[in-house]
Amino acid sequence: MTDVLRRGRASLAFSFLVQGVAFALLVTRIPAIQNRYGVSDALLPVFLAAVPILAGIGSVTTERLVRRVPPSRVLRWSQPVVLLALLGVGAGRDMTVLAASLAAFGLAVGALDASMNMLGVSLQRAYGRSIMLSFHAAYSLGGIVGASLAWVGAHWQLALWVSYLPVVLVLLPAALVGSRWFVDGDGAGGGAAEAADTGAGEAGGSVAFRMLLPLCLVMTVAYIGDSTVSNWSAKYLQDVLGSSEQMATVPYNVYMVTTLLGRTLGDFGVRRFGAVAVVRSGALVAAGGFAVVAGAPGAWVGMLGFTLLGLGLCVLVPQTFAAAGRLFPGASDAAVARLNVFNYVGFLIGSPLVGALGDVWSYRGAMLVPMVLVLVTLVYARSFAPRPDRYGGGHERPHAADVGRGSNGL
Repeated sequence: MTDVLRRGRASLAFSFLVQGVAFALLVTRIPAIQNRYGVSDALLPVFLAAVPILAGIGSVTTERLVRRVPPSRVLRWSQPVVLLALLGVGAGRDMTVLAASLAAFGLAVGALDASMNMLGVSLQRAYGRSIMLSFHAAYSLGGIVGASLAWVGAHWQLALWVSYLPVVLVLLPAALVGSRWFVDGDGAGGGAAEAADTGAGEAGGSVAFRMLLPLCLVMTVAYIGDSTVSNWSAKYLQDVLGSSEQMATVPYNVYMVTTLLGRTLGDFGVRRFGAVAVVRSGALVAAGGFAVVAGAPGAWVGMLGFTLLGLGLCVLVPQTFAAAGRLFPGASDAAVARLNVFNYVGFLIGSPLVGALGDVWSYRGAMLVPMVLVLVTLVYARSFAPRPDRYGGGHERPHAADVGRGSNGL
């Protein structure tokens, strides 16, 4: 069983890495995509907003789907769709192809994100210790690789399909082969199927959402902060702090590197100090990063602020998924799918919020808003505390059903 878990963990980490590469290749080449298809500045936000909206729909659909099929199967087939949709974006020539490719990308990404984190939560439970941050560290590493490949494509002025095709040809078969070793938490259907068996499905949905609400708020806040960095760091450094155009490209890379570092070490922190302490520390460091950015007298101090943001924000999302799994051990798939929707809510709110405040007030002042929002995490930090396992929705399963399940930590 140990070898099975190890292979499952390695294959899932690779899946996170592949997703990081694909997403970075899309978002870092948005100007090239806009030029290729002749998308106007007025129409571009519509396309960009459609992806997270459809991803939210994909996540909600996955919650229903995993009651009938295991999350591993959803992940196995959604990842190739994401990669093929990325290639479609690069190879198309008219707006219809772009719209169809982005729609497929968004729906598949929602299913992919939800199923990956479902498997991560169930594997963490099987391991009996914190490993969730390591999966998201693999995603950060993939993001760095994808952004670097995108830089190469832009530097050599390669056509989008030329940049994307080799990546898809390598990663798609590798992802399919790796998917053979995915490990579901409780057999076909995972936690959501179990919830349906115990009666904690639709009947307990409203109760489950009220209990999930603090974690949903934390997830939203975390992605408001993340989208602020990804969308506004370059503009802020250049327009507000007076850096060069070349230096303005550095903060996001620094942010990704420190995110990778924080997530690589974060599981050790959780094991040593507990999830509550790690989440509180991350929120305080992230708030401090926004404060440094807002008050920075120059570009180098601003870079320090973005470095702190990477170290602080990186722990919040993985620990939020892990907390949802602990809160609903008998319905963890449903909890993860619902929580995952607020990933996209935060993404949709963050960038427009900072842009609007920057236009009507100031960009320095706009950076203080996500600072205040991330401090809300301190109020809900107790939601990350370990608690005795439950069978979801107030429905107890007969104790005989527990026999032989200790290895999964349920």
